Amino acid sequence: MVLQEDINLLKEKIEQADSIVVGGASGMSAASGFIFYYQEDDVFKSLAGSLAKKYNRHNMFDLFYDQRPSRGEQWALMLRTIKYVYECQTGETYIDLAKLLNGKNYYIATTNQDAQFYRVFPEERITRIQGDWRYWQCGRPCHDKIYYNKEETFKLYEKIENDALPDNLIPRCPHCGAELAPWVRSYTFLQGEFYRQEMKRYMEFLRSNAHRNTLFLELGVGMMTPMFIKEPFMNMVYQWPNAFYVTLNPQHAIIPKEIKKKSLAISDDIAITLKQLLGESTIGMKGFDAKEAFNPSRVY
Repeated sequence: MVLQEDINLLKEKIEQADSIVVGGASGMSAASGFIFYYQEDDVFKSLAGSLAKKYNRHNMFDLFYDQRPSRGEQWALMLRTIKYVYECQTGETYIDLAKLLNGKNYYIATTNQDAQFYRVFPEERITRIQGDWRYWQCGRPCHDKIYYNKEETFKLYEKIENDALPDNLIPRCPHCGAELAPWVRSYTFLQGEFYRQEMKRYMEFLRSNAHRNTLFLELGVGMMTPMFIKEPFMNMVYQWPNAFYVTLNPQHAIIPKEIKKKSLAISDDIAITLKQLLGESTIGMKGFDAKEAFNPSRVY
């Protein structure tokens, strides 16, 4: 449980803020129980099928980055994951965050690709820095367009055989014939007009609030890609006269000494902390155990 004095301070900062910039990363989803990326849970087992045993992998991160699965097997994994993104429940951490931000002037920047923020927040208040599983792009890419993939995903899912999509069914670019690819961060990730418009919206929000009483609320941001949320937040808090930084993360609640007086670090479970902020019961809730969840050999 978070110290009551920290809860009171964070409540005060939320209430007093003229603007709130939320940085949401994988810790938000992990705190809602979406841990198949890190652990060998039932969701991972259902998505991986026989491939987990075949390649001796115990979480989706390790299986996604394994070079041994065939293209058809990789597509089976991607299709099952995308279908799960469409069908899974809405994480309670997202619902609770929406309650906290209700009526506030806020904007959300996220590195998550699971579209959970879109379940409870309006699209015009979100920028997805690392893409979104619900879209495909040309894998080359030969042109500047992304494709909403729900209908095609559900069709192809039914065609998976022996944990692989037949090669002749692998979706291809309508322009050049290259394989399509998920619109998620990779060496071919398309940062085209769609992406630039989202970033422009985010930058405009930041510029318009640079001199206001702004709270930077960082939720579940680790050290895999600190350059997208964590480091910019720290730099803006350092430079902006009326900014305050809160990092909530059971593993990486880090504060540089340069902004120590303008910051609060909470090294606790996100789900429990949000409940405390809302004044709701936490009875029966089990705190997220980073040591139990994460592979110590991987940076998250």
